[in-house]
Amino acid sequence: MVKERFMNFGHEIKKNRALFIMVLPAVLLVLVLSYLPMSGLILAFKNYRFDKGVFGSDWNGIENFRYLFSSGTGWLITKNTILYNLLNLITSQGLAIVLAIVISELQGKYYKKITQSVIFFPYFISWVIVGAFVYNIFNYETGLMNGWLTSLGMEKVNVYSMPWVWPIIICCFNAWKWCGYNSIIYIAAITGIDGECYEAAQIDGANIFQRIWYITLPCIKPTVITMLLLQVGRILRGDFEMFYQIVGNNGQLYNATDVIDTYVFRSLMQNSNLGMTAAATFYQSILCFIIIMLVNAVVKKIDEDYALF
Repeated sequence: MVKERFMNFGHEIKKNRALFIMVLPAVLLVLVLSYLPMSGLILAFKNYRFDKGVFGSDWNGIENFRYLFSSGTGWLITKNTILYNLLNLITSQGLAIVLAIVISELQGKYYKKITQSVIFFPYFISWVIVGAFVYNIFNYETGLMNGWLTSLGMEKVNVYSMPWVWPIIICCFNAWKWCGYNSIIYIAAITGIDGECYEAAQIDGANIFQRIWYITLPCIKPTVITMLLLQVGRILRGDFEMFYQIVGNNGQLYNATDVIDTYVFRSLMQNSNLGMTAAATFYQSILCFIIIMLVNAVVKKIDEDYALF
């Protein structure tokens, strides 16, 4: 049986040799950049020493994981990562859907193009620049907000000592940066809807809100579910650049803004504990895999056509 399958595979390669040669660079790229580095996962179970290397260092079992969760830090950064990603998912995707519907309903051809270009522009702005925006708005001494409050005779507000405010700030800037980019996908989905459906509904007396509710939203439902499933797969992966550039190394905000990615980076910079940071990223990847499998199973149970696999 094995020999027969091997011969069939060899015949398939010979038959479609050109196609296999075309796909070979992509396979090698994925192998070298994605699969071979996975051997480094053993660092999560080792007491890494630079003089012994990755494979020569002593095994220490799950001590790195125990160290990560013993102080409660592991649970805190896990909770923050999940909550921030859920909030960002709801705000950015929800706003993207609203923008896509609004733009698709605009009548002016040139006005529609200009509006679409303007809302897409923030996607090209680096988080470094966004971090500068945030600092110049909320800085206690020379920030725009405190300058405005002072001009009105009010007291200055030190936003950088108010942890509860930062989830709102981060979600707002994340939505501002990503909603235009995400809306392109929904605009494409809306464009693919048969225009005769809208014409028939308009003849029957349906107003714009009824057309959106009964035609637009049901037609883009598969796209919305697919986008949500893809985003859920990254729910344990915080946007490191966003958090680091907006919050920086402000110890007062760590409990409210620290996520797995920023914690791993800071640990590497401060104590170079590669074993613990490897354990954190390994834990992050396993949870991402479990979550996407569970969510996909739930979607498949509800409607198999909308599942990823």
